[in-house]
Order: sequence, then structure tokens, then C-alpha cells
Amino acid sequence: MRHAVLAVALLLWLSPADLLAQTTKLRVAICARTISMGVGSPFAVAMKMGWFKQEGLEVEIVPLPGSTDCVKAVATGEVPISLPSVEPLANGRPQGVKAKIYYTAYQTNGYGIAVPADSTIRSPAELRGKSIGVTSLASAGVVVARAQVAAAGLDPARDVQIVVAGEGAQTAAMMRNRQVDALSQFDTQYAMVENAGVRVRYLDRRDIERFPGNGFLASEETLKTRRKELIGFARSYAKGTIFTIANPEAAVRIVYEMFPQTKPTGKDEATAVREDIKVLEARMPHYKLEPADVKRWGESSETNYRDYVDFLVKWSVITQKVPTGDLITNEMIDEINRMDPAKIAAEAAAYRYSR
Repeated sequence: MRHAVLAVALLLWLSPADLLAQTTKLRVAICARTISMGVGSPFAVAMKMGWFKQEGLEVEIVPLPGSTDCVKAVATGEVPISLPSVEPLANGRPQGVKAKIYYTAYQTNGYGIAVPADSTIRSPAELRGKSIGVTSLASAGVVVARAQVAAAGLDPARDVQIVVAGEGAQTAAMMRNRQVDALSQFDTQYAMVENAGVRVRYLDRRDIERFPGNGFLASEETLKTRRKELIGFARSYAKGTIFTIANPEAAVRIVYEMFPQTKPTGKDEATAVREDIKVLEARMPHYKLEPADVKRWGESSETNYRDYVDFLVKWSVITQKVPTGDLITNEMIDEINRMDPAKIAAEAAAYRYSR
């Protein structure tokens, strides 16, 4: 009884600002070894604008090597949320991974095989005997490479060599030195490679570009027990996404502030900002709802996910078809979208960055 009285007294004594400051820490894994502009922007903006805090959250970003690690981290309870692509989840579901994507962050697929702009290679069918560089062997780029190579009539286990080429400038150096013939990475990585001086060209990716990209994954238990936190997190992230689209220059500067390690060294700020706007512009088409034919932020298209699983099964990238309802849920989307996107976009467009 005495403890209860003290607790009530403490609540009465605390100011509204103090109460707001009582936040829940939430660890969220991203599926890359480092925080980059394309991944970090919605997070950084939500932090800067206080949107996570308004939802009672303090978000910690946990970098992991790739989507496979992100799915494992959720399955083992290492993190409550991660941001993988769907392929390792589709593989893991039959093995007992009970988790679902509850918010699709990238509505269309930024992956695809690319080659140096001056390469003689024009299609995946011409990759026989060639090496393909991925960010890590846990990356979804491995899965995409195998699928595209198989669809072109090659045996991905025998006809190509998949190797780790790293990220950004490291990838560019390997391309420049012809240590790899092609890459299976993604939109923002290719923009960073070009910023490092190596122009690249996508091979035909019409077979995959309409498929969904990454989304926020949580275990079925977490979806039940931490619902409020998951909704608040996703709503804040959605606001950060809307802001990024409306004002990419301010978003770049906010990322530099919130994640100082992302600010390039060895170049003036104007050049750094210009190049990182290019990185964001590579990602922004995949944020948008219209190409996926969805209406709400984070909504998962059942048709697009089903078609992607069918594609992966067809080319033996995953061993069995998984029901779409086992991979995604839109159950929280209405609550996540309790905001005014037009107002957020207008305020973002008028925003002038200052520390």
C-alpha cells in the first residue's frame, strides 16, 4: 500500500514533459552492416522531429549483415523488430519461424543485377563463368542473383560465382579493378558506387521490379504483446518517409546530425549533400505507394507478395510455397495511418534545416 501511495505521489509531482520523457527503448535491426542514407533517413527524421518520443519510444538501430540475419534476430528474440526482405522469411516459415511483416517499408524492389556501364554484358544469360558481388552472403542480393540467373537459363550453383564485394566505396573499388564482373545489390548501394566514380547499369529486371522490398518484421508473440509500440514506431517511421520524399535535402542534413558517421569525409559539404540526395532519390521511388497499387503507408499487397513467392518457388530459390497470410499482416495498418500525410508533406516541404 505504501509503495502504491508513493507511486501516485510521484506521478502527481512529475510534469507533462517528465511523463513524456518516460520512454520505452525499442531495438530495431537494419539488414546492412552500416547505417546509410537510404536506410537511415526515415529513422533520423523521426528522431529529429520528436515523433518516436511522442509515441513514448526511444529507438536504437542495430546493424546486421543482411536480411537472413534480420529474420534470425527476430526469431531468436534478439530484437523485437527488423527490416528484412521477405525471402529468408519465406524460407524460414516452414522451419518454424513464426513472424510476419506488419509494415512494408519499400513497396517495390530495389534489387537487381548490375554491371559497369561500359560492360559488354547485356543480360543475365551472359553471366556464365562470371562473378557477382553482393554486400554480404546474408544479403537478399544472393537470393535475387540466383533467381535472375536461373530465370535466364543458367545454373546459379555452377555457372556463376557469388562473392562478397562489400558496400559503397569498397564495392566501387572492386568493380573498378574488375575483381567482380557484376553486382547483385540494390538502389542506394548503386547510387553510392556511382558517387565513388563507377557508373553502373541494371540488367533487365522487369521480372522483379514490381515485387515488394523490405518491411518491418516482428514475431507473432510480439505482434500480440507489444502492439502499441509497434504501431507507434511504424507511424513515426511513415512520417519520416513522407518527410524524406517531400524534402530530401533537409533529410540528408538531418541524417548527418543524427548519425554523424554517415557524413562523408574528404569532400566539401555541398558535394556531400548533393551526392547523398542522389542516394535518397534512388530509394524514393520504392517508398511510394502507387507502383504497388496500395493506398496506405506500410500496407502490404497480398497480390505482390504472393506473386513474388511464386517466382521464388518457380526458380527453386525457396523450396516450397508459403501462404501469403503466413508472411504478412495488414491488421495494424489502419491505426498506423492515423495521421495527416498531406499536412506532414506540406510542413516538410517548408522545413528549413537548423541544428
